[in-house]
Amino acid sequence: MGVQAAERVQQLQRAAQIIDGHFDLLMDVEIQRSRGRKRVIETDYLPAFEQGGVKTIVAAIFVDNEFLPEMGLRKALNQISAMHEEALESSDKIMLCKTMEDLNTAREQGKVAFILSLEGAEPLSNDLSLLRIFYELGVRLLGLVWSRRNYVGDGSFFSPVREGKKGGITDFGVRLIEEAEAMGMIIDVSHLNDEGFWDVMEIAKKPVIASHSNCRSLANSMRNLTDEQIKALAVRNGVIGMNANNFFTADSDEEANVNSLLNHVDYIAKLVGAEHVGLGLDLCDDFMKYVSPESLKHAPRKPFDVVKGHQSVPQLTTGLVERGYTDEQIEGILGKNFERVYQDVWK
Repeated sequence: MGVQAAERVQQLQRAAQIIDGHFDLLMDVEIQRSRGRKRVIETDYLPAFEQGGVKTIVAAIFVDNEFLPEMGLRKALNQISAMHEEALESSDKIMLCKTMEDLNTAREQGKVAFILSLEGAEPLSNDLSLLRIFYELGVRLLGLVWSRRNYVGDGSFFSPVREGKKGGITDFGVRLIEEAEAMGMIIDVSHLNDEGFWDVMEIAKKPVIASHSNCRSLANSMRNLTDEQIKALAVRNGVIGMNANNFFTADSDEEANVNSLLNHVDYIAKLVGAEHVGLGLDLCDDFMKYVSPESLKHAPRKPFDVVKGHQSVPQLTTGLVERGYTDEQIEGILGKNFERVYQDVWK
């Protein structure tokens, strides 16, 4: 890369409001705080955010299988509580945001903004009245399912499993989507199976996102989106966040790298336009400490991130410059595209 291109990358990194549309840090933060630690985000995560120029993190609330169903609500609330406590303890560095005005305030004050998302509606069980509680606590994005079945619908598994007939969105799911949109929550279809995806396209009235999904044509996982699904999200003015997990980047680990991830950006940009691409990196390397060696032993592939931490986001910016994207397109991919949906849906 020449000097002029390198300067352009640096300028884009400074100017862009970089958003990672999906990061599972709250599970780790809640566990670390239960062990007596404080300021976990400031200590363990903030340096990488700052080094990578990341201004906003969508912090996912994820409940592991072992806590379901009885502990789902409690674990979700524990993670939200941990985020609120972290924001108080590090109030000069991070800010929990619920509105576009909050996001702008965080940026003006030089703080990293955090937005809460629910990755799977399991904490709600089948009680629609709980949705208002999560909204008031700051949840602004609703991932309907994780890769399992819940009261909303069926998830898409990472690899084929033995199961009966798959289902679409349930009657509870229909009411949940309608109520969430009425409140100003963004519907997220990542992890949803194909049947449920097409139901959402009929039910939802506002822009819909896939916060951390790639292209099935390039990496043949059910977690990725087909061309027709990508087109359907684009018609709704939605955004697809690029997932840095090797499983969803390439069909073989040898081919899974930053360049193959950028191939997904190119594919979507050519299919429907760069304005429908964002970052939803779903970085997991730091959380592998919670995965048992026994489960990894029997896994057909070992998971890893093709983007090595948030400090490596400039590699993506560099790749976008080298592939000929305009500054406007790059700033959109790095954050403004997701921000457009926030502006459309939030109240």
